[in-house]
This record gives sequence, C-alpha cells and structure tokens, in this order.
Amino acid sequence: MIIGVPKEIKTHENRVALLPGGVIKMKRNGHDVLIEKGAGEGSGFSDEQYREAGAEIINDVDKLWDKAEMIMKVKEPIEVEYDRMKEGQIIFTYFHFAASRQLTEAVKESGAVAIAYETVEKEDGSLPLLIPMSEVAGRMASQEGAKYLEKPEGGLGILLGGIPGVKPANVLVIGGGIVGVNAAKIAAGMGANTTIMDISMPRLRHLDDIMSRNVNTVFSSEANIRKMLPDVDMVIGAVLIPGAKAPSLITRDMLADMQKGSVLVDVAIDQGGCFETSKPTTHDNPIYEVDGIVHYCVANMPGAVPRTSTLGLTNVTLPYAVDIANKGWEKALKDDEELLKGLNIVGGDVVYKEVAEAFNMDYTPIESVL
Repeated sequence: MIIGVPKEIKTHENRVALLPGGVIKMKRNGHDVLIEKGAGEGSGFSDEQYREAGAEIINDVDKLWDKAEMIMKVKEPIEVEYDRMKEGQIIFTYFHFAASRQLTEAVKESGAVAIAYETVEKEDGSLPLLIPMSEVAGRMASQEGAKYLEKPEGGLGILLGGIPGVKPANVLVIGGGIVGVNAAKIAAGMGANTTIMDISMPRLRHLDDIMSRNVNTVFSSEANIRKMLPDVDMVIGAVLIPGAKAPSLITRDMLADMQKGSVLVDVAIDQGGCFETSKPTTHDNPIYEVDGIVHYCVANMPGAVPRTSTLGLTNVTLPYAVDIANKGWEKALKDDEELLKGLNIVGGDVVYKEVAEAFNMDYTPIESVL
C-alpha cells in the first residue's frame, strides 16, 4: 500500500502522523511511504531522517494525496483539503465529525473511508488513540488556565497556588476521565484547591481514593455546578461522549454567577464544546471574553507541544496503521473490534450512529458495508 503523510496546515499544528521509525516499520512490511516536504520539522524530524528511513519526500501536496491509498494525518482535513480526498481512499486521523457538519458532508461527498482515531475503542470502553492527547490536553488545560488568570491576560490576577498567608485559587474540573484527571493533577500539583465533578459515583469513589488531599470530588449536576460557580476562579471542561457532540454544562446565564476575570478552559471544543458560549480558537488568538469571563477554547491544544504530542500519538497509532496497510481496511476492521469502532464514514454512508444523530443524517449500520 502507498501511505501518504501530508504536512499539517491547521494554525500552529506542528504534529506529524508518522515518525521516521514508523516509515521503517511500514517499509519492512512492504509498503511505500510518501512524506510531504517539511511535514516533520515542527516536531523535530527532518526530511533527511525520513529519506534515510526509506520515505520519498514529495514537494507537491496534491500529488501526494493523489498517489496515496491511505492518508495518515493528525487533525481533520480542513476546507482546502476537501477536494483532495477521493473515493476509496483511507483517511486515518482525528475527525471529531460531530463538531462540524461541513466536514462530515465533505467526507461523505468524497467517498473516502474515514477511520477516526477518537472512536477506536477497547472492550473496556477506553479510547487508546485518544488517551495520549487527552493526557497532554488535560495537563495543558491547567497550565494555560493559570496563565490567563494573570491580570495582563484579562484574568483575575490570581496565582494558582497562592503563597503563605494568601489562599490559592479554586479550580473546578467537570469530567473525571483522562482529561479531567490530568487537569486536576496539574492544578492540585500547583497548589490550587481543586474539585472534580463526574456523573459516575464509582468513578468519583476511585478518584477520591487516588487523588491528592487538595482534590475534592462532587457529583456533577446543574445544581451543584451553579452552587460552585460564584467561588471558582477557573473551570476546566473535560467531558466526552465518544463520537458525539459534547453537552453544554455551563449556559450563558450561568456566567453572571462567576467573578469577572475568571477563566473557562474548554477541552471539549473538538466535540463542539461543553460551555454554551464556547467557540473554537487558535494558538494565535487563544482567548476571548463573554460577559467578563475569559474563554480559552483552542481546538488543537497538544499542537503547542508537538514533540511530546507526536511521540505520544505515534506510539499508539502505528500498530493500527500497519494492520490497515497489511490487510486492507475491510479485513483489518473485521479482524479487530477495536478498530472497527473507528470507522465513521465509508463510500458516502455514515456508519457511526452518534455522528448521524448529530446532524439528523441517515445512519447506515456498519455491518451492511462490510
């Protein structure tokens, strides 16, 4: 199979979908790899390293898309890439379809085979290709939120951990999954009084056992969120419903209960955001204010630390990519229930129920396309 790896073109997206070591693995399995010139530079991997591994460096990105039977990316195709997708071409990347009707319709129209990193799912419900980036995004959420609590950035002017004689900030993390736990670890580690909310009591009991003493657990409900908002300095939205649009847990009217200059960090923005007032931002323009509340809603947070993120991501994506290349997408999916759940759209049919429901589109059961 011919594998194509284009350079990511989303704003400040410096990750790359395949390392030179991954090229070696693909070559040993009999596949050819095309790398767009400069694709790995943002993560610290040169064209020469890819050449030495056996890849062909391509200057013309249109040529790369045209020749490749499977495209490996990090972020979803953006508008300038829509016309490059073609019928039968496998695209293996993060899609987050439920956040974008335009993307969903473009992939349907192309006839491509869209296998989404974020919905590959193990038997225990864990999401192996999302976990590393959730760990990065969760840790960054507290780091970035702390920055925007600074007065020059529009925040309250509060140091997250306080100092002796001055109390630390109050941080609320909504969602006790991978993102939430990592956000809470960093916030608590910086000294903040931290609260994690979740709707699962078994999860809250587990977190209560393992988290540090300055982390409290509270059942997530609208009433409890409203009760806490007047006293919190930063809220991190860390909820996830695999493949579906995130629920709005903080509505516009709730902002009136918050202190002016407090910060909302919406890590769920890739899935549409979990605050009603959220809208995607970029690393160039990461924040905006609504009713005096600072919103940080960068849709590719891990792209700011590409070396760490690329290494973490490719550790887990490569085995699945090799399996797809070796067997073809149909046999690979039939042989692997985890990978099967990654299939979202194929030949114009939406085969992932939550994506179809997000836009009231026709749903095609996955069994009918295999």
